[in-house]
Amino acid sequence: MKKLIIATRNQNKFKEIVKILSGIPFEISPLPFDCPDVIEDGKTFEENAAKKAKSAFMCTGEISIADDSGLMVDYLNGAPGVYSSRFAPTDKDRIDKLLKALSGVPKEERGAKFVCVVAIAFSLEKIEVIRGEIEGYISLSPQGNSGFGYDPIFYCPKYKRTFAQLGELKNNI
Repeated sequence: MKKLIIATRNQNKFKEIVKILSGIPFEISPLPFDCPDVIEDGKTFEENAAKKAKSAFMCTGEISIADDSGLMVDYLNGAPGVYSSRFAPTDKDRIDKLLKALSGVPKEERGAKFVCVVAIAFSLEKIEVIRGEIEGYISLSPQGNSGFGYDPIFYCPKYKRTFAQLGELKNNI
């Protein structure tokens, strides 16, 4: 059976990706510890995802999948964007910082989109990149207990819930 490397050190993200990919005919493995960390210095989610997938392929010689994702808030001109995971040290700190930045901002100006870009490195020369986005807005306070990152404050109008209230349904959106 062919191997598929999930190029992340984030255990929450790894578990989420494994669930999404369940049933595919690959042996899914985490990024080996001896593979170097990748500096996410790209200006776009696409650049960062491709860089991580390529680095994992270079290290393992196996098909590798990586993602880069984040939250883009209209009122903050797209921030935190590619810096979403580095916006503050912890998930709680990131949420607190974002809510503070939006303090007093009315709902109609709290528009946001969650962006997820997946890159699959089949070789050093062949890297496929796919982008998905979902529109929503930032809630006034955290709601829900599932998920991680900005899930408790990213409200999805289509489902009338935050990502943290959607549970595993979030992964199928």
